[in-house]
Amino acid sequence: MKRILASLTGLLAVVAICSHAGAQAPLNNVILGYSGGGSTGALRRIIERDKLWEKYGLNVKSVYFGSGGVLTQALVGGNIAGSDSEIPAMLNLSIAGVLDMKLVTVTINKIDHAFIVRKNISRIQDLKGKKLAVSRFGSASDMVTRQVLKSWKIDPDKEAVLLQSGNTPTRMTALAAGYVDGALVSPESVHTVLATGCCRVLADLSELADYARYGYVFPTAWIKSNREALRRLMMAYLEGIAIFRTRPKAVYASLEETGVKDPAIQKDIYERWLTQVREYPLPENGGVQSVLDSLPSPNAKTAKPAQLIDASILEELKKSGFIDKLYGRGG
Repeated sequence: MKRILASLTGLLAVVAICSHAGAQAPLNNVILGYSGGGSTGALRRIIERDKLWEKYGLNVKSVYFGSGGVLTQALVGGNIAGSDSEIPAMLNLSIAGVLDMKLVTVTINKIDHAFIVRKNISRIQDLKGKKLAVSRFGSASDMVTRQVLKSWKIDPDKEAVLLQSGNTPTRMTALAAGYVDGALVSPESVHTVLATGCCRVLADLSELADYARYGYVFPTAWIKSNREALRRLMMAYLEGIAIFRTRPKAVYASLEETGVKDPAIQKDIYERWLTQVREYPLPENGGVQSVLDSLPSPNAKTAKPAQLIDASILEELKKSGFIDKLYGRGG
């Protein structure tokens, strides 16, 4: 009997060790796509620098794409598992019936850009007939620009000329050179383009209605077959947000990596970002509806936000106390 108990004890010990090792070993590699930078870029660098993916047993590779349009092509082609940016372009795939997608989180529920124009433009109505830069047609910057123009009673197809020029750095170059008259510019780059003396801020778009701009979007099929991997992704992501919100120096270091070295400018950008990067990035119907209103597909008119959202894992983590623990709250 003692031999049996000893053997059983040894077997249980081996099982426990194997289980522990399995919990720590990386799951299948996860390749995420992204486009653009800003606060989500800083958040991504924090997660990678603090090795949060590895902490939660993941092997994640983030791949940069020059525009949301190219990013969607990579997703449709199966080259990436999902996206942590460009919600409008991602949801357009689902609405158009190309690929069934679900919105898992919304990191930023505002249009975080500023609308920058050449100095000869003093009023919104002066944009009529002007050349405006977007990254690519069908990208989020294209959809957002069109939505903003419509909110200003300007027909983007008949009363403005939209040109493809690439992401923020290229749009800034086009503005400074006078090739275009206006464009969206991300918050961390506004000071750079203004320093050239070419341009001014026409509008702070974060003051507009809620808009699900950046967050995690995955194919529905991937979520169903990789739920544990997604849960761990969310844990690393939420801890990254906690660091972002509570350790300013980590964000300043990230800004320095991108060339923003002035402490006063770093502080100004960080304070703006704090109003946008949410502790609990739950997708909300209002912000998703704004995206639907901006999508070109006719199906967007009848689609409901709830059809595009799967926040079940995020809600489970909140109920478990995981988020409170990150901020030192609770027992």
